[in-house]
This record gives sequence, structure tokens and C-alpha cells, in this order.
Amino acid sequence: SGARYEVGGRLLPPPGMGRGPPLLFPVLPGMRCPCCLPGALGAGAPGIVRTATAGAAASGPLQCDISPDGRFDCAPEKLLSRAECEARGCCYVPVSPRGPATGQPWCFFPASYPSYKVENLSATETGYTASLTRTVPTFFPEDIMVLRLDVVFETDGRLHFTLRDPANKRYEVPLETPKARGQITSKLYSVQFSADPFGLMVFRESSGQVLLNTTVAPLFFADQFLQISTSLPSHFISGLGEHLTSLALNVNWTKVTLWNRDMAPTPYVNLYGSHPFYLVVEDGGLAHGVFLLNSNAMDVVLQPSPALTWRTTGGILDFYVFLGPDPKSVVRQYLDVIGYPFMPPYWGLGFHLCRWGYSSTAATRQAVKNMTAAQFPLDVQWNDLDYTDAKRDFTFNKNNFKDYPDMVREFHQSGRRYVMIVDPAISSLGPPGSYKPYDDGLKRGVFIRNATGKPLVGKVWPGPTVFPDFTNPETHRWWHDMVKEFHDQVPFDGMWIDMNEPSNFVAGSLDGCPNNKLENPPYVPGVLGGSLRAGTICASSQQYLSSHYNLHSLYGLTEAIASHDALVRVRGKRPFVISRSTFAGHGRFAGHWTGDVRSSWEQLYYSIPEVLLFNLYGVPLVGADVCGFLGDTSEELCVRWTQLGAFYPFMRNHNDHGNKTPPLSKALFLRYSLLPYLYTLFHKAHSAGETVARPLFLEFPADPNTLSVDRQFMWGAGLLITPVLEAGKTKVSSYFPIETWYNLMLTLVWSHLPSIPKCAAPPSHPSSKGQWVLLPAPLDTINVHVRAGHILPLQEAGFTTTESRKKGMTLVVALTVAGLARGDLFWDDGESLLTFEKGDYTQILFLATNVSLVGEMGRDAKSDICPVLEGVDGALPLARTREFSRAS
Repeated sequence: SGARYEVGGRLLPPPGMGRGPPLLFPVLPGMRCPCCLPGALGAGAPGIVRTATAGAAASGPLQCDISPDGRFDCAPEKLLSRAECEARGCCYVPVSPRGPATGQPWCFFPASYPSYKVENLSATETGYTASLTRTVPTFFPEDIMVLRLDVVFETDGRLHFTLRDPANKRYEVPLETPKARGQITSKLYSVQFSADPFGLMVFRESSGQVLLNTTVAPLFFADQFLQISTSLPSHFISGLGEHLTSLALNVNWTKVTLWNRDMAPTPYVNLYGSHPFYLVVEDGGLAHGVFLLNSNAMDVVLQPSPALTWRTTGGILDFYVFLGPDPKSVVRQYLDVIGYPFMPPYWGLGFHLCRWGYSSTAATRQAVKNMTAAQFPLDVQWNDLDYTDAKRDFTFNKNNFKDYPDMVREFHQSGRRYVMIVDPAISSLGPPGSYKPYDDGLKRGVFIRNATGKPLVGKVWPGPTVFPDFTNPETHRWWHDMVKEFHDQVPFDGMWIDMNEPSNFVAGSLDGCPNNKLENPPYVPGVLGGSLRAGTICASSQQYLSSHYNLHSLYGLTEAIASHDALVRVRGKRPFVISRSTFAGHGRFAGHWTGDVRSSWEQLYYSIPEVLLFNLYGVPLVGADVCGFLGDTSEELCVRWTQLGAFYPFMRNHNDHGNKTPPLSKALFLRYSLLPYLYTLFHKAHSAGETVARPLFLEFPADPNTLSVDRQFMWGAGLLITPVLEAGKTKVSSYFPIETWYNLMLTLVWSHLPSIPKCAAPPSHPSSKGQWVLLPAPLDTINVHVRAGHILPLQEAGFTTTESRKKGMTLVVALTVAGLARGDLFWDDGESLLTFEKGDYTQILFLATNVSLVGEMGRDAKSDICPVLEGVDGALPLARTREFSRAS
């Protein structure tokens, strides 16, 4: 009947959803195939059965009776008339004006549309390999008619499959990835294939749930258009950054474009980064993820069946599937492939202050003096391009910033650090010998070249500029030399790398771009500006590894690697790099700020899903500009933004010219008191692939209510943050999953911490049954709750991390109903390289019961902390602090 098939006692849905009759059913290993068709694969081929309908409809009438939500677009590159659509062999059914969605295609693939078929499928030591052949070309030029499929069982929870051209080497993303660990005896997944047309299905072994099903639409693999579709087992999908979006993506005909672009965060456009990874939470709370390792311009289309289509403009199809089974495991499995985050210096978690418009060292010093006079903590002072000479990298203005090196040394003497902006584009204006970064780079051949082989010249802040090619090893050596020479003059502590999509104020170059297939591909994704060169350099420009067409979205990542490595060599300490442009794997080398956000309540909200998504992408050191960057702010907005920003993993206030200087919140001191806990979370991210800021569904995936929560978030597993995100509100609605929760503020008594009026305070330990609670939130308050069962290490706040690290520590113990709690503290000197890898750290594990509190040294490497953890007579209060003292 086509409803479902019984296989080995399991009932499984048919894989041919959306394309007419099912084309196969799974065969369990070792089963004999009693009804296979003879052919290239033969009876009993591993995991494949072809039914009598497979491939037979190609010569018959079109099968257009497909559910509207399950139709896949046959006109991705342009609108077609009925005649044009049907000339492609596709179905044409106009959508009524009262149709369900404007994105629903009128021209769509029939179930019988020709695709590839499988030949020569064979088992390997770690999976399968096969040839795929196409006999009928598509409507895109330069079809690759024969493909090689490789399916590799890399771990019990990670499947890797690729589709390549076996005859010609194509560009592949130069990301080092792990390999299979030999034969896997117990997998969380099983794989099945469709023979004709080709399709691959991935099942969750424990339940038979179909996670991937590529039979829903035909496979395309042309030189500049690659397309593959899959069904989704759930409507909840998150990821596919970077975009201004809610945490959960809308599957109602949403197109997501990935192609790094200098654009202030705006809905529905491609922004600064590309992260082709998504995470799906299935019914019941299980989860899986998919990563396409491809850096070309692409669209990802979501539709309500639910299903997803990848369309990319080059490279290969290189997929990883992560089986979880829970969301936290999916993220860790993804980071196993792209790399765990770097460990930031402790001072990098303090408060950072910057402004575009500190026009002199006097103005910069005054900003620091104002913070000190107001008794607000400040760890890192920044400068925008104001410090430079004519906006050129590795220079400083000898008039307004003549004592620039002395200013930085003064910051160091007060226990603070200093970071300045460095844009990638190098000024090419001026006579030879007048600007070393350009002269030396020209001699060493480090700049991206145009079609004539000369350095491509664009226009950025200094005027005419050239662009370093960070895929060239010589560029890394040149960049190190420039960083070192400037550091010898100005002892800065970190680098803020901006404009590295790369941004260009002219389309392509000052000389234009050639008219070729890289500049005018047959399919242009939905990029802002309508062409690949809009706001950046020519796609056909040449780099060391390949064309910019292939490498564009890696530009920020490769600059981050060069900057990270240069700082390691120059300073000999942990590097601190914050970048605007990112790609998968960025978190290994640098952090990210979310760009030129507007000072608005809407963007205050959007900053939360942005921070949470980047944690899923393995970039935990992330934050938005507190109070916004573009436009003026209000005092109320800035106070609320500062309260939220106190819980960004990376906290910086950065304003445009002429903005007011609103009051800073006492929430800064709350952040500083929590830094030992935050630092321990970063250690877990670095060492174990965990997230720092995380969505509630990561901790409570079985609670479906958490899937839509993106106005709250957690720090680790133990702290729930509920900010106010609307003007004029003094109450806030907070969702409490099924746990016991304690109000953190009622456990803290330090003078620097904000107090909550007793009349406005909620119960200190509401016992949650998965419910929404309306909490009081006066203007000076952000609601923070501790999850029962957790012990948080805190420290008395100082005005810098240099000062606060010398103060005593405290534990907040939140017992469960059963009277138990656990926690830990990771501690090192805060800035040396590879302390965890070398064992130069102290780790303390805490365990509390109703009657005792115990601390055990998990590791002690000459720690300067001496825990004072006395036994407690009688019952320990449900939320109670205990103190550390520092060793003398």
C-alpha cells in the first residue's frame, strides 16, 4: 500500500515521502532479499532493495500530485513561465493568492524527475563506496555525469559521507578533520540506499526514526550548482548562521543565504559569518545535527513538510551527521570535527570599553578615569581607527596619539589591558618606501591578485587598498612581522580584527571585475546586492589555495588564525582575538562580536539567540555591543542592555560617534563575582567541547516548552538568566523547567552587588514543575536563578580581574530536594599557554549534602588557593555561601 513496511519486526515509514511511491525499503544486515529486481546491484546488495516502481515512471506521465508543502523548487535561479517550466520536465501549479505561503514553488519536480542511479556499491572496512551515474543532463551547465559516493562510519555517533567528481580534482575546504577510528561495532545509526533514483537514508538505530532522506528530490551536481534535499523528522531546527533570527528557524519556506558580508544585522540577509550546521530536536527530546563542509556561496531552503534543501555553487558535497543522542552530545560531536574552542585569558572575561571617537590619548585616558571615578570595573580599554595615522594598519597618529605607547603602559600599571582595531586591508596609496606593510607585502607577494596577476586594489577606510591572502603561508610570516614590529612600539594585549569578510567600499575592485563564469555563475544565491562581488572583492581574484569564489567565506577565519599565531609568538601568552567574520572552526582561534547592532529593544532581544547560536557553533567567546552601536540609546535601554551584557560570555560596550554616556549598571559587579564560575565553563568548553551560554533546550530537551525559549538562557548547567527586553517593564515572565530554582541575589551580601528590595523579591526557591512565572524586575535588577544540585564558585568583585583574583572566594550551594549538590572550580594563572595540557592548574571538586560540604583537589599544581571547607553542623541551608581564603 505504500503506507509503511515491516522489516525484521520493525515498522518503518516509507522513505519516498514527497515523491510518489516508495523506491526502497531497508534491509537489515544478513537478511535475504526475496523480492529484489535483478540489475547492476543484484539481489542481496547491502542495504538496498528496489521496488518495481523504481525508475519506471521516467518515461510515463508526470507525477505532479504532490502535497504543496512537499514540493521542491524546479526553478531555483529565476521565475519561469508554464512553458519554460514544463520544458524542464517539471510540474507547474500556480499557488492561489490565498495559498499557504508566498515561498511555495509554482514550478516543482515531479516524482519521476531523472537523477543519478547507484552502480558498483561495495562495502569497505569503514563503510560503503559506490559510483553514481546520470544519463539525462539537468538544466544547469557542465553537469558532472559520474560521481563517487563514500560513506564512512567514523565513530558510533558520527557518520561522514561525500559526493565527489572521481575524474577531476575539485576545491575542498582546507579544514583538518578527524578520520575514522577503524571498525565500529555498535553504532547509533544505520544507513540505507535507493538505487534508482539515488538516495541515502540515515536512521536512528534505537527507534528507526528517519533522520536524513535524500530521496525526496533529485540530486544535482554541476560544476557551479550542487543541490541535495532531505526530509526533516521535526519542525524544530536551529543553526545555519549567521543571521538575525530567533533561535528556532522558521520552516515555512525560509531561504537562508551563507556568504560572508559586511552588513549591520538586518533580518533576512546574509551577514558576517557562515556556519553550515544545523541541529534538530526530535519528538521526545532526542537530537541530531548535520554539517556541510563547503565554503562556497549557498542557499539553504526550509519548507514545512518539513524538509531542507542545500544549494551551493561549488566544491563538493561533504556531509557529517551527528547522532547525539541529546543536543549537548550533538554539539560536542560537531566540535570533534571542527575543533574545540581556545581558552581565553582570564582578563578577557572582564568588562571591555571602546568607542569610535576617542580622538586622542587624552580622550582615551579620560574614559578610563571616568570609569574609575564612578567606581565601575574595567579590565580592557580599546581604540577604534582613531589611533591610526590616516587609518592605516600598524601606525599611530603622532599628533593626537603621540604618547600612545606610554598610555598603554599606564593601563598595564593599573592592572588593565589594551586592545586596538586592525583591519585586513592595507593602504596602497603613497610613494614607494613610505609605508612598510605595503612595501614589504608587495615584495613578498602576500596580496590577493586580480585576473592580470597584479594585486587587486579595492577601497576601504584608508582609500585604495590591497588585501592580504591569509591562505598563503608567507602572508602569515609577513603578518607576524608586522604585528611584532608594532608590538615593539606599542605593547598591546589583543587584536580586534574587523572588516574581514573582506569588506570593500566598491564592488569587486577599483578596476572592476572580468566577465567570466566565476563573476557570473549560473546560480547566484540570495546574497545582499545580488552579486557575489557586492560589498567585497572580485570572486575571480586569485589566492594561494584557490579562487576567491571558493575561499571568500574563509577570509575572516584565515586572518584569525594568522593573528592568533602571531600573538602567541610575539607575546608568549594566551592570545586574545575578536573577529567580525567567521566560519566553521573559528572558535579554535578567536572570539566574535555580533557587529554593528542598532541601539533598539528589538536588537537587544536578537542578541540572545545570536550568542546562543555561536555557542552551538563552537565560538563561546561572543557578545553584542552593549547599549548598541548604531544610533543613540536611552538610559533605560542601556541599563537593561548592560544587565544582559553582564551575562554575555564576552562583554564590551562600544558606541558610535556622539552617543550619550548612560549609567552603567551594578550588574557589572555581579559579573565579576561570577567570573570563577564563568572561567570554569570556558575550561570545559576548551577541554570537553561544552557550551558556555546555552539555550534551555540543551539542558532540558525532553521539555518541549524549552524549544521556543530564546528570551532566557543559561550559563552552563547551573545558572538561569532572565533579562528584561521591553521598554517600561518592571516585571518579566520566566520559564522554569522541572527543577528547584533559587534566586541567586538573595544568597549574596557583598556591598558591590545590587540588592533586591524584600517587598519585590520572588520566593528564593520556587519549586518548578515546568511553568511560567511572572517575576519582579525593577530597573536595577536582572533575575538570575541557581539550579538545584549545583555549587557555584564565586569571588568578591574588584575593579579589575587583576584585583579580584587576589580576593577571597565563596561557594553558593543549591541543594536538591534530596539534599545534594555538586560543582567544581578550574584555576590557573589566567594567561599562560597550554596550562591544562601541561597540567599547570588546580581543579577542585565540590560535594555537598544536608550535613556536610567537601572539597577535593582533582588536581593541584602549586595553586595559590587554599580551600577552607569545614564540615557543617546540622543541615546546610538550601542556598548557602561558604568562603575560601587565599594562601598567604
